[in-house]
Amino acid sequence: MQIPDVPPQLLAALVEAAAGQRLALVGGVVRDLLLHRHHQDPWRGLPDLDLVVEGQAADFVDRLPLALEQRLDQAVPLRLQGYGRYGTFALQLELPERLGGRWLLDVASARQESYPECGENPQVRPGTLEQDLARRDVTVNAMALELRSSDLSEDLTLLDPHGGVADLAQRQLRFLHPASLRDDPTRLVRAARYAARLGFQLSSPALQQAREVMDQWPWGWCYGNPPDQAPASLGTRLRMEMELMLQREAWRKGLAALQAWGGLALLDPALQADGGWRCRLVWAERLGLPLLLALVLGADNPEALARRLQLPARQQTLLAQAMSLCQQLVTIERGEEPWPERPSAWTHLLEQSGRPPQAVALALAAGARPRRPLLHWWAVWRHVPPPHDAASLLAQGWLPGKGLGEELRRQRAQVLDRTVHP
Repeated sequence: MQIPDVPPQLLAALVEAAAGQRLALVGGVVRDLLLHRHHQDPWRGLPDLDLVVEGQAADFVDRLPLALEQRLDQAVPLRLQGYGRYGTFALQLELPERLGGRWLLDVASARQESYPECGENPQVRPGTLEQDLARRDVTVNAMALELRSSDLSEDLTLLDPHGGVADLAQRQLRFLHPASLRDDPTRLVRAARYAARLGFQLSSPALQQAREVMDQWPWGWCYGNPPDQAPASLGTRLRMEMELMLQREAWRKGLAALQAWGGLALLDPALQADGGWRCRLVWAERLGLPLLLALVLGADNPEALARRLQLPARQQTLLAQAMSLCQQLVTIERGEEPWPERPSAWTHLLEQSGRPPQAVALALAAGARPRRPLLHWWAVWRHVPPPHDAASLLAQGWLPGKGLGEELRRQRAQVLDRTVHP
């Protein structure tokens, strides 16, 4: 069985480097190959190859450079990054252009996992290929092509212990066991990613499992508890899965599926009930903002959710600044603060305290009102400079200091107030 785009020389070198260790291709390449060959799905390409080897992956990685050199009759530049806890390695190979150029390989030691506590990081120990497949998220990703011989004409052996082939035919996503989501709720987010990418649906048992687990909420942490006490699956791992969905998938479909399954409650109950996330994210996309930050704005307590997800400090600061601006605009609309009458007054309001443009943009994405002056500021006013710069004023006899800054602001205000009034 040939794999599109993968040069036989590379596969043969991988088999030789295994040197008796069981070696298999796993993950998306197997699923997509079967969809392409048997269900006429378009070939989605290969951003990388995922490999699992029984025993120490480090031994396989050590032997790979020589195996590549022997198969290609030349040394192959190789960059390596290892992740010791799980025995995994990320490799970047620079093959000749005729063989596809740069290849990315993820190599992992076969392992088995157990979850002493729901939602926490698993305990890991060495395992077989079959045990490695059993720890995965859905059946269509729990298949492998075992590489047994450097003569690959007939020696790609499909391992399908969980019925992934049958689920591919039904275009459904099925979890591997009844405790799958209790162990790791981020599997539901991954399922939504696959639904967006492949057009699959949750199987009836999987949907029932999702709804039961969300109703039971079996994890020790709950809303209102300190954000930093949330388990990894409701914090950092949840953030990483959501970022992958928003950056790599058709996020409208993925989020819609996740909401339909009750899964946005993993972030916050208010987000599960939120009907405005599409509008916020469309605006965020237009304005060049992180989509996850715009999604978080729909939470009951956005700042607490941002801390739980461990968003970068700069994003948390932007979130706080945008929320503060939204609240200030509410008081202005209510008449509790004076209404800025001129462009210079709006500009002063929006730029006060060194507020960055992205904070105003985030307030826009959140639906802050009044929108017209905010849009004028974003599109025009913030780009208006004073007619003279500091060097020009110094040449005219101004002294450095507070007075110079005030004069620059005064001159800029004059220019702003000659622009189109909102």
